[in-house]
Amino acid sequence: MRMRRTLATALPICGLTLAAGLAFAAGQYGPGASDTEIKIGNTMPYSGPASAYGTIGKAEAAYFTMVNEQGGIKGRKINFISRDDGYSPPKTVEVVRKLVEEDQVLFIFNPLGTPPNTAIRGYLNENKVPQLFVATGADKWNDPKEFPWTMGYQPSYRIEARIYGRYILKELPNAKVALLYQNDDFGKDYLIGLREGLGDKAEKMIVATKTYETSDPTVDSQIAALQGSGADVLVTAAIPKFAAQAIRKVYDIGWKPTHIVSNVSSSVGAVMKPAGTEKAAGVISATYGKDPTDPQWQDAPDMKEWMAWMKKYYPAGNITDAGNTYGYGVAYLMVSVLKACGDNLTRENVMKQAASLHIQNGPLSLPGITISTSATDFAPIKQMQMMKFDGNTWNLFGEVISGSGT
Repeated sequence: MRMRRTLATALPICGLTLAAGLAFAAGQYGPGASDTEIKIGNTMPYSGPASAYGTIGKAEAAYFTMVNEQGGIKGRKINFISRDDGYSPPKTVEVVRKLVEEDQVLFIFNPLGTPPNTAIRGYLNENKVPQLFVATGADKWNDPKEFPWTMGYQPSYRIEARIYGRYILKELPNAKVALLYQNDDFGKDYLIGLREGLGDKAEKMIVATKTYETSDPTVDSQIAALQGSGADVLVTAAIPKFAAQAIRKVYDIGWKPTHIVSNVSSSVGAVMKPAGTEKAAGVISATYGKDPTDPQWQDAPDMKEWMAWMKKYYPAGNITDAGNTYGYGVAYLMVSVLKACGDNLTRENVMKQAASLHIQNGPLSLPGITISTSATDFAPIKQMQMMKFDGNTWNLFGEVISGSGT
């Protein structure tokens, strides 16, 4: 500022032009961005049926605190405004409107849940506000033509279920498959993907399906009904509360199917321990990230760095909860996008940079996992590796598998 005043005093004729040029060099900004600050909006279920995921928002806040302590993004501090929506779509709409219209955030980052994100997608796209790296794997977040302001993050549920279907077809070709799924787009994507993975054998192999509502107290009756179908493979597409119930009920009634659970409910701390680790032994899932309970990563530099970060920035967090590695990884990705934006912190450029990603072996990603996007591809992660829980930790097996294609 002192330089600008000096030049304006010495050269009054061209002072206005110089001042304008310096202002432009300082940055181009959308709402929520300035020379000193970047406002990021977020919604998380800190309460309600999906509250186990609340730790993700806390981990993200801790990551941004670290970034700010290190000087921010080119000197700009991140103002992370995370609000509780209770996993209730009407509440999500209310909270997001406040974040956009009152708090004036630059964009919405990693809002969690398929129903909540569905409720706000139209509003955010109409107002050209980025809805970035949504914390849900519904297939519909990869639709840049119709919804150019919404982008996913994790492998889509459809891709994941396709991987499970292919695994069953290869390893258990005579299986009778039952599916428990949440009665919304989250669960329905698993049904679609599972059928695609099983191909022309799907109709014969899938012998029973049952749904649940997030307002249900338990899924005990659904599990009992699925056992009665004679199925010897159970696929559970559920959020942590109901996945833990399903694992526990399967064990308690003496049913012994090959049990596959969705990645979003594979956390040792949030699902396996509440279900009972001895009851969860043998459960199968798939992942794209390093699990903090897996001893093979104990000496990996990125896991050591994460452990030190947890101790310093999120000491109240559970180091066995994969939600905390998830929050760390997606916050890293968001910071990478903001760094790529340089001094052009407009909503348009944030979206442009998010659609230009190519990161191999990012922190806490499994070896071989690539994060990539383009103007026509808003699905950053499309690969996973199968894993089996041994009663203490997850053990990876097989190769990294792509779920692309049908």
